Amino acid sequence: MIDLLRRRLEGKTILLLGFGREGESSYRQIRKLFPQKTIGIADRQSGIPERKELQGDTNLEFFCGDDYLDAINRFDLVLKSPGISLAGVNPPVDAEKITSQTDLFLEAFSGQTIGITGTKGKSTTSSLICHILTIAGRDAVLLGNIGTPAWHFIDRITPETIIVDELSSHQLEYIHRGPHIALLLNIFEEHLDAYASYLDYQLAKLKIATTQQAGDFLLYNADDPVLQEHIRQPESLIPNPISHISHLSTNIPFSFSEHTGMGAFKRGRELVVRVPGRDELVMRELHNRYLRGSHNLRNIMAAITACRLEGVEEEAILDGLASFKGLAHRMEDLGERHGIRWVNDSIATIPEACMAAMQSIPGVDTLVLGGFDRGIRYDALARFLLGDPVRTLILVGAAGRRIGTEIERIDPSANTRKNLFYINRFDEFLPLALKHTRPGAACLLSPAASSYDEFRSFEERGFRFRELVEG
Repeated sequence: MIDLLRRRLEGKTILLLGFGREGESSYRQIRKLFPQKTIGIADRQSGIPERKELQGDTNLEFFCGDDYLDAINRFDLVLKSPGISLAGVNPPVDAEKITSQTDLFLEAFSGQTIGITGTKGKSTTSSLICHILTIAGRDAVLLGNIGTPAWHFIDRITPETIIVDELSSHQLEYIHRGPHIALLLNIFEEHLDAYASYLDYQLAKLKIATTQQAGDFLLYNADDPVLQEHIRQPESLIPNPISHISHLSTNIPFSFSEHTGMGAFKRGRELVVRVPGRDELVMRELHNRYLRGSHNLRNIMAAITACRLEGVEEEAILDGLASFKGLAHRMEDLGERHGIRWVNDSIATIPEACMAAMQSIPGVDTLVLGGFDRGIRYDALARFLLGDPVRTLILVGAAGRRIGTEIERIDPSANTRKNLFYINRFDEFLPLALKHTRPGAACLLSPAASSYDEFRSFEERGFRFRELVEG
């Protein structure tokens, strides 16, 4: 990896586009390799030059403020952080000069990388895969979108290390080499504020597959309608559908429907997994697992299939599934207080995730949802909630108002059957939940909306929910 960085960066002017956690990591590594190289740093935040770690470095150029993207064309190579969107930049950016930690990391380590992407479930699936590999005694590292920049592990990786890399659409958008084992979990409407269209978002996700090579494996959710459309239409006008690269990677589906050939599927109460080079694995569907819900069962099937490709045996898989307790803010059971069970599912930023949580958690009497309105559709969620026994809906912010308006548009008498409360600030949910949730029932935070109206992230929103409940 170090030799690759020397070759790729030597003699070029370098711009770090974005100076968050990943930008800081890139700066430290480049400065170790090139102590005297002038590095550009571009970020919307004007206070970047005052950062403590940058003091005393006289070989820096700063481009901060609202016009920070104007610096792109001044440099030979741009290392883009995932949080920076180039959609709508005029004139359009030359894609050949854009790279990233993920792009260069996969160029060096793709052959030993399991890459996971999807609108929902990628953190859980990535963490579960790494957990099972560790239980099996493998040298595994977990990095990427889950929170640790890839370059943080450069000195830690050996030829035996299995790299589990959670990949967002922003990280995939400019890669040139896909991972050896790629997992495509699902695609829903999300992050549309960062893309020119929903199709552009889909194509960014699909880069995990369209950049694979011969001998690689693509594990995909055969029950996902968007993925089905890309796979089943070889003559589609969509650029680079998965079917166009099937001669390069080996496509392995996972599905709730039984099928012949390679892949994973349900057969009655059994999970069946078939992958090249391994014996068929038949497992009883686990009921003592911590990961609940049909969506998590698909995540489990994907994780098992990836681990079987790495040669993990059934005993380690069972031990890993039984001991993996899931991640914070993902249907996180906070226990019972004041006779109410509280569940934190702040990660649910789209309607499909909210509906999956409602189907997985028994006895939800109060649902807290809403937040920042990104313009996604809520008609299906409104119909679902009208048909669900949940009695109290606490609707937060602009997205909450739009969800409630959609419910009342579909059924003008909804207020006679359900309690609809509209609130402007997130913290206002607690007294309403305490008053209207029946004893022994659950209050669920599953917002179906982004958190950016009041919080910097879904994690911050989830921590605030937990803080209020526990207080």
